[in-house]
Amino acid sequence: MNIGKTVHDMPELALHAASIVKTVMEHDRRVLLFGPMGVGKSTLAAQLAKVLSELQRTCCCLNADPGSPAFGVPGSVSTAVWRDDSWQVTNIAALCTLDAGRFRLPLVSAARMLAQQLPTGMVLIDAPGVVRGVSGRELLQGLVEATAVDAILALTSADRPPPLLEELRALPPDVFVVNAAVEAKRPGKRARSRQRTVQWDACLASATAQTLDLAGLNVTGTPPLPAESSAWAGKQLALLQADRTLAMGEVLHIENDRLMVVLTAEAGDADTLLIRDAARSIDGYLETAKPYAAERLDYLPPNDVLPSVAVNNGPRVVGRVGAVDVALVNGVFGDPLLHLRMRNQRRSMLFDLGDGGRLPARIAHQVTDVFISHAHMDHISGFLWLLRSRIGDYPACRLYGPPGLAQNIAGFLQAILWDRVEENAPVFEVMELHYDCLQSFRLQAGCAQVQLTNKKAVPNGELLAEPGFRIRGLMLDHHGTPVIAYAFEAEQQINIRKDRLKARGLEPGPWLNELKQQLFSNNPTAVIQMPDGRHESAGTLADELVVITPGKKLVYATDLADTPDNRQQLTRLARHAHTFFCECAYVEADADLASMNGHLTTRACAEVATEAGVSRLVPFHFSRRYLHRAEQLYDELELHCSRVCTPGSMALFEAGTKPEPTLELNQE
Repeated sequence: MNIGKTVHDMPELALHAASIVKTVMEHDRRVLLFGPMGVGKSTLAAQLAKVLSELQRTCCCLNADPGSPAFGVPGSVSTAVWRDDSWQVTNIAALCTLDAGRFRLPLVSAARMLAQQLPTGMVLIDAPGVVRGVSGRELLQGLVEATAVDAILALTSADRPPPLLEELRALPPDVFVVNAAVEAKRPGKRARSRQRTVQWDACLASATAQTLDLAGLNVTGTPPLPAESSAWAGKQLALLQADRTLAMGEVLHIENDRLMVVLTAEAGDADTLLIRDAARSIDGYLETAKPYAAERLDYLPPNDVLPSVAVNNGPRVVGRVGAVDVALVNGVFGDPLLHLRMRNQRRSMLFDLGDGGRLPARIAHQVTDVFISHAHMDHISGFLWLLRSRIGDYPACRLYGPPGLAQNIAGFLQAILWDRVEENAPVFEVMELHYDCLQSFRLQAGCAQVQLTNKKAVPNGELLAEPGFRIRGLMLDHHGTPVIAYAFEAEQQINIRKDRLKARGLEPGPWLNELKQQLFSNNPTAVIQMPDGRHESAGTLADELVVITPGKKLVYATDLADTPDNRQQLTRLARHAHTFFCECAYVEADADLASMNGHLTTRACAEVATEAGVSRLVPFHFSRRYLHRAEQLYDELELHCSRVCTPGSMALFEAGTKPEPTLELNQE
């Protein structure tokens, strides 16, 4: 294969370890094995080491592929010496990631540290298969410099030039092209997961359960927030002391800033805890975990939203929060109307009832509950859309709101002539929150009576509780007008690790349902009888067999004054919310207008979100005075909150433009 020459000759070598040793490794040197995944770099490294061993020469290898290591611990960079026909690990440097491209700088730093500790002699560096784009270019150059490489074996498929050819030509080391074996092929994702999991399980075979206090450690990498307990479970971790890896392990769960973990060694004098994105999946495989707030939030209309109307209300936010799909139907400048769709249930809920013109009638047919903050026009005018769509044989729709809501709804009903609907008259159950009491009314179109049907206490503001979720309301002040902020709180999900069941030889059965029920009831001391006749506590079994994923909380708050009491109460309601929809009517320079009208400024909105420790803030209900300078709103929000969801392009705020970028989460 003639690939041309510039700075260096690139002779082509046959895939034969003995001839490569004779040509390239006549003297001790450091050789980088470079190429895409599946071309046989690790296999060739072992073959070269074996030939060198037969020549009575010592060979070391630095494994720089944390995702598919030939030896050592997945999620780390390792060194080994060839002895007794295999690699014997001599040192590791934890990365706690399988993604060599994303975390290439920590990888290169770890490789440099280990390379400096290797003895003089023959050294092979097994590079990861990242060979494209900026990641591949930077990783190649970084490894060459960090490990003092003086020769490169560039493996490639027959009759193809090696990847990153120009970069190879520009590097100082000698470069030799090696054609991969015909049978070499890229392993599948699942095969790689299985192989690395086998290695990881072997590493943890002698691990012990320990408890770590986060307050006593420097927590580095990309750790989740302590409150995001579901994001901690199964995470790979490492304990460090002065950059030296003391132990690696896996998180069982977190409680009150204390980590329950399994570790390969005692914590000892560790001063740093490293966590990135390597984690045990529910299926038991060691994989790259998705970020906690990874669900998409876009400016694309969902399938059940009609095309844009002529009025420019700015982009709409649509996306996903755990088990629900969400859509801020009228955009960030329009009437408040947040649509929650319960996936796979043909059920919708609405927060506020602004203009419903963007939603088709069939959505109204599936609305079971509407949560209204207050009865100002822009928050309730969409009731007419809902009312018209509910004419027919539909069950009663529940409406929740502040005191006086029943009379507001009755006014809508009484303004219309209902002489022809007969049994198809819409029916509504209206629930008014009077701080710690919920008063229920039944209203039917064509009937002038507003009937009080029930009155009950609502501890902790719990308005609605059903299997899978609950909704709480909190009374706030909107410059003298009572308003309600709402929290949708999904229940935790308990997932059984099938790999652990299989490892213990346990068969699934009703006993697992009993285990889940006891955990749902927060009864870890309950005794569970297992299929083999033995008995163990629910808590003990949970530590070994269960991955508990707490439900994700969504909080919706709009039209509230910036007062100390409002801030304190809303912060408490939004504490550790996954997604926080919060009004942000004015920029900080217009704080006087915000105070006069009972709204939040950019700074107040961002400070509440930061104090509450939310995972992502979605600001909305902007004053239209900023329609053509929306970037000012987002810039000010980001000064005080690192979890603001911002649009990818401010062109989305201009009338007549229809770009489709993804909402970005700016997060430190």
